Amino acid sequence: MSLPEMMRSAVLTAALLLPCQALCELAHTNESSQAWPTKEWRTSTPEEQGMGSAALAKLVDYGATHELESMLIVRHGAIVAEAYYAPFRAGVKHRMNSATKSVIGTLVAIALKEGRLSSTDQRAVDFFADRTIANLDDRKRAITIQNLLDMTSGLSWTEPLGDGRPQSMIAMERSADWTQFVLDQPMTDGPGTTFNYSSGNPHLLSAILTKTTGESALDYARERLFGPLGISDVFWRQDPQGVSIGGFGLFLQPRDMAKLGYLWLRNGVWDGAEIIPQAWIDRIRHATIPMGIANLRYGNLFWVDPDSGVFYANGFHGQRIFVAPALDVVAVATATGFSASGSAMIGMIADAVKSDGPLPPDVASQSLLASRIREAATEKPLPVGQTPDIAKTISGKVFRFADNPLRLDSLTLTLDGPNPSYAYAFKPARPDSAAERFEGPIGLDGLYRTGSPRPEGTIPAAKGGWSYDGSFVVQFEDLGGDNLRRAFLSFKGEGVDLVLVPENGYSIKLHGEAAD
Repeated sequence: MSLPEMMRSAVLTAALLLPCQALCELAHTNESSQAWPTKEWRTSTPEEQGMGSAALAKLVDYGATHELESMLIVRHGAIVAEAYYAPFRAGVKHRMNSATKSVIGTLVAIALKEGRLSSTDQRAVDFFADRTIANLDDRKRAITIQNLLDMTSGLSWTEPLGDGRPQSMIAMERSADWTQFVLDQPMTDGPGTTFNYSSGNPHLLSAILTKTTGESALDYARERLFGPLGISDVFWRQDPQGVSIGGFGLFLQPRDMAKLGYLWLRNGVWDGAEIIPQAWIDRIRHATIPMGIANLRYGNLFWVDPDSGVFYANGFHGQRIFVAPALDVVAVATATGFSASGSAMIGMIADAVKSDGPLPPDVASQSLLASRIREAATEKPLPVGQTPDIAKTISGKVFRFADNPLRLDSLTLTLDGPNPSYAYAFKPARPDSAAERFEGPIGLDGLYRTGSPRPEGTIPAAKGGWSYDGSFVVQFEDLGGDNLRRAFLSFKGEGVDLVLVPENGYSIKLHGEAAD
């Protein structure tokens, strides 16, 4: 069964359980009687909100085997299930990847509401009259804000949604001026004619927001979006010119991601105040741009299944905010590596919806759900082998690497003594940037050790052990950073052979030599 078919079947089956009148009055009932989660979320048993604890326990188990780092389910304005998969933990921000795009779209809606933008029909290049734009022709002049919101700008861009290397996104990141890079791309299609996924389109929108508001998207969001929703723990990467990255780069805690979903679920209203116009949400729910993925549609920087009515912010590796109006449900998932299927998750959530009103208490099932959540939060140690004599020989040595695609410059491991650790450094990405150095503790007992938080709030974690062939295997990531990697190091003489294996992508082989 295809992705939208699975979603449609599950959601519509659950929706049939709800009386039509209840569906029509649901939003009004919640807005008038439920507390808004500006300061904190209400929590509830699933049964109190018409959901089954046993079904949600199965969903927690599913997440444990499908690379989830957190999962949060909100129904009728209350959190009914919340799981954090070790070593990730509550209270840590998570990289949202392309789910950032939907936040940029929301800020565009606010700018339109406030009159900072006059219309989505405004031409994009008109905001950059101070720039000299390459490949400028009538088609490029005709690109509108709406084209950028719908991924139909017609600008040449390679960023496949399936398999394939996002060549244009990588090239943009390596450029000295990201906005100029996007503006200079040649046209491949007329605007409004062809869907082509691109992180360049929302980055232009972020630059336009800065032009029209005089603020970065981050600062504008703090005042107009994050502030009213009570979201304060935020990090948003910026490009070399200080423009908040439009296509990715936003970090939020899962509970704050759920607040955004709740705003979208409530048609742009928060605690009686209209943050974004309902018409903006209506256009998302009735999106018409085919994505070329089964029956999915795209609109205003959201993914949409038009048959089930589910729409969502979607990021690489499974960073998702699902909004299911027919079920009065918001679901958040963060992940690393190969993540759980979105269609499978929304189907399991829909299966857990049993009634619009409360169900009888189910103590046994609630206990089962609680135990599954505790189990998810408990780290399972990896097996570790015996420490060979070479551990002392290589401990503390600085290994240098010739020029390589990773820009890895040096690596040091301290594997003897009471405080095992690592340190590595990268050469500057651009002539105007600085070298980067990372260090932290490493667990040698099969469990992660964590270091000091990074500037964006992620937490470095690493663990390692010796394999049967005498090589050292280390697994490391930044909690919340969606960057799980494994490295295999073989030491011979004064050299080291390093094989880096990211969770998703091609392995890279490098050779380093001990420095004098």
